[in-house]
Amino acid sequence: MTDLLLPLAALGAGTLAGALHFATLRRLSDRLLRGDLGAIPLQLLRLALLAAFLVLCSRGGATTLLAAAAGILGGRALILRRERAK
Repeated sequence: MTDLLLPLAALGAGTLAGALHFATLRRLSDRLLRGDLGAIPLQLLRLALLAAFLVLCSRGGATTLLAAAAGILGGRALILRRERAK
């Protein structure tokens, strides 16, 4: 039972991380297209936070890392569905 807790937690956290990651992508892309160079450090921070999350999950093993990656893809799907509905 406890073998499933960490991957399930990673799945939930990955969904939140993915949703946040992809929700901020549009705003930062719009800022970059307007020529706002202040968005570059924020973009790098966004990527670094996602990478750090995945590195942390990798310490829990392959199953935990795969669950986190699946959660990120799930968060992406949620954001895409929301954006297409606009």
